[in-house]
Amino acid sequence: MIDFIRQNVLSHFGVNEGSAKISPLGNGHINHTFLVLSVDREFVLQKINTEVFKTPTALVNNAHKISQHLQGQVAADEYRLQVVSPELTLDGELFVDLGEHGFWRAINYLPHSHSIDVVGCEADAEMAAKAFGHFSSALSGLDAELLEDVIPNFHHLPGRIELLTQAVEADSYGRLAECLQWVDFVMSQTELLQELAELEGKLPHRICHNDTKINNMLFDKRDMSSLAIIDLDTCMKGYLMYDFGDMVRTFCSPEEEDSIALDKVQVRESIFGAICKGYLSELGSVLSDAERKSLWLGARVICLMIGVRFLTDHLNGDVYFQIHHAGHNLERAANQFTLYQSLLSQQEVLSKFL
Repeated sequence: MIDFIRQNVLSHFGVNEGSAKISPLGNGHINHTFLVLSVDREFVLQKINTEVFKTPTALVNNAHKISQHLQGQVAADEYRLQVVSPELTLDGELFVDLGEHGFWRAINYLPHSHSIDVVGCEADAEMAAKAFGHFSSALSGLDAELLEDVIPNFHHLPGRIELLTQAVEADSYGRLAECLQWVDFVMSQTELLQELAELEGKLPHRICHNDTKINNMLFDKRDMSSLAIIDLDTCMKGYLMYDFGDMVRTFCSPEEEDSIALDKVQVRESIFGAICKGYLSELGSVLSDAERKSLWLGARVICLMIGVRFLTDHLNGDVYFQIHHAGHNLERAANQFTLYQSLLSQQEVLSKFL
């Protein structure tokens, strides 16, 4: 792919193919991401997965609107993080559409940046949660309806369970027998679905990040302070309880989300408390009472739902998430369901932080 980028993509961004160094960047599941270093500039180049993002122009347009708003907040001294912004093509466009050869976009590279995949201490959890809260607070003045839905019903648990049901019924790859215990577990979570249904229509739509993993907050490696919120691909209107939930999902376990050491996958109480402290310090005055009460539900829903998505993809032949070996998505699913069970077992203790 790197040779293709040299020959067909770089020129659109004004880079000579012979003068650039291209290397893979990050470990995302969906898009292909590269760091481009040329003589006088450096930027991040992405090939957007158009099987996942059916309307990629909506993705880049949303990111541009968010970038413009945050730049305005910076100018007004109301946003203290750096801003991820698009790098335009020579024609002044936000993207290059090469048809069957890919939909490409570039964004600015932030020097001195560093990311982590597993939270090691309460201070890191609080700092990252505070950064995500600050990001959402800064966007509270931007009308959520101005953004398009890049993936409709992205965080809709009943819809995700229906897709799992369809995958189970089809069992196209003969994988059902090896994961039947997890399918039965998902289908038994009727109380959670009822609790979610009772909240319908009671929360305001806000602009949400929708992928608040720890590695989507960059640290400044010079002093390990928070530097920027990145990966705006799934930013669209939604409920902030899901941003909170994804932090819980990705911060609280001492194991990565594909670890098979399930006996070590658990919610660390101190990390959960640090998330609550950091997030609410920025959003406490923004959230309505109903939103604040919804955060505990969001944590449970997200952990279960991501597990459902991994399990569905496993049954469907691994068409959504990139895998590195056979059974990878099933391992991820088991990991997330185990984390969800840990949440349930500690409900009385953890919910007090909220």
